[in-house]
Amino acid sequence: MKSDYSLYKEMKRLKSIRGQGTELISIYIPAGMNLAEETGKLRNEYSQSGNIKSKQTRTNVLDAIDKILQYLKLFRETPKNGIAIFCGNVSDNPGKTSIELFSMEPPFPLKVNIYRCDSTFLLDPIEDIIETKDVYGLLVMDGREATLATLKGSHIQVIKRLKSMAHAKVRKGGQSAQRYERAIEESIDDYYKVIGDAINALFAENNFKMKGLILGGPGPAKEGFAKSGVLNYQIKIIGTYDTGYTDEFGLNEILEKAGELLKEQEAGQERKIIERFMQEVSKGGLAVYGYLATKKALMANQVHILIINKELDSYFIKYKCSNCGLEVEGVENGTKRQTRHECGGTLSVIEIRDVGEELVEYADMHGTEVEFVSAESSYGKEFLMGFKGIGALLRYK
Repeated sequence: MKSDYSLYKEMKRLKSIRGQGTELISIYIPAGMNLAEETGKLRNEYSQSGNIKSKQTRTNVLDAIDKILQYLKLFRETPKNGIAIFCGNVSDNPGKTSIELFSMEPPFPLKVNIYRCDSTFLLDPIEDIIETKDVYGLLVMDGREATLATLKGSHIQVIKRLKSMAHAKVRKGGQSAQRYERAIEESIDDYYKVIGDAINALFAENNFKMKGLILGGPGPAKEGFAKSGVLNYQIKIIGTYDTGYTDEFGLNEILEKAGELLKEQEAGQERKIIERFMQEVSKGGLAVYGYLATKKALMANQVHILIINKELDSYFIKYKCSNCGLEVEGVENGTKRQTRHECGGTLSVIEIRDVGEELVEYADMHGTEVEFVSAESSYGKEFLMGFKGIGALLRYK
C-alpha cells in the first residue's frame, strides 16, 4: 500500500513539471525487451537530437538521454512489469538547469514501448491505474466459452479462458428426447460450476476485496449463469451487459459500457466511508482525525480503517536553531517552511517526513485497511478542509 501511495505522489509531481521546450523525455520499456536494443535506439535518438535548433533545448535533451543511458547500465534485464523512465530539466528557473531522472516499475505489465520528447512527461499509460484503488472481476461468456479477467482502472488482465464440454459429452444416438434434454441440462450446470469455481477462486485469492463482478456476452447464457447460484455469497454481480464477443474484444466492450457504473461505484464507496467517519466524529464515537491522534491510534493498533485524502500535502518537520540549539517540530503543509526562531536564530531542517507515507507505513505494519479519498467530491473536499485530510475509524477506544 505504501508503494501505491508513494507512486501516486510521484506521479502528481511529474504531472506538475513543465519543460521550457520539448526537452522532457518519457520512456516505457516492456518486460522481456532486449535492453541492448533499447540503448541502441537511445543512441540513435542522441545522434538525431544534435540537430535541434535551440541550443538550450538541444543541450538539455542530450544531457537527459545520456543520463538515461547511464541509468540503464544498472540493469541486466527489465523488471518483472517493465520500467517507465522520465528524465529532463525540471528547473522552473530559465537561467538554471537541473536534469533529474525518475523511474518506476508499474503495478501492471507494460505492453507498449514508447520514446517521447515533449514539454510534459507522458503519464497516460499508468496514471489512471495509480489513481484507481478498486479491482473488479469481468466475465464474458456464451453457451460455449467464457473469458475471466480483472479490471483496475482501464487495465484488463485475462485470468482464465474456459470452454463448455457439453458437445464433447453428449451423444444423441439411441437416447430418448427426455434423457437427451436432461443430459444437456446437466452439461450446462457443469459448465456454470466450472466458471463459478474459477470466479470464486479469483475472489478468494484477493481476500474477497474485489468490488464486484461484471457480466457480459451475447445471448442468454450470462443471465442463466447469474441465476445458477454457483457463486460465493460474498461475490456481488453489479452489472450485466450485452457484448458481441466472448474474448478480449468482449472485455473491452464491457469496459466501454460500464464506465458510468464504475464511477458511481467508486463515488458511492467514498461517500459511504466519509459519512460513517463524520457520524462517529459528531457523537464522539469510534473515530479520530489529525496527524498526532491518528498516528497514536495506529501505533496502538486501534485503527480499523485509515482514511487519507489523495491531495494531502503535509510534512512532519523537525528544526534546530542555530542560535540556542533548541529543536522545534510540527506539521506543515506544502513547501511552507519556518526560517527563524523566536530567539532570532536560523532554523535548519534536521528531519522531514511525508505525513501520508508515514501513516500508511504504520497501517501496513499492522495490516490495517487504507482508504484513499479524492478531493473532487463534496465529501472529499469537506474531509480535506475540515479534517486536514487525515482520519481513522477505530476498532475500539
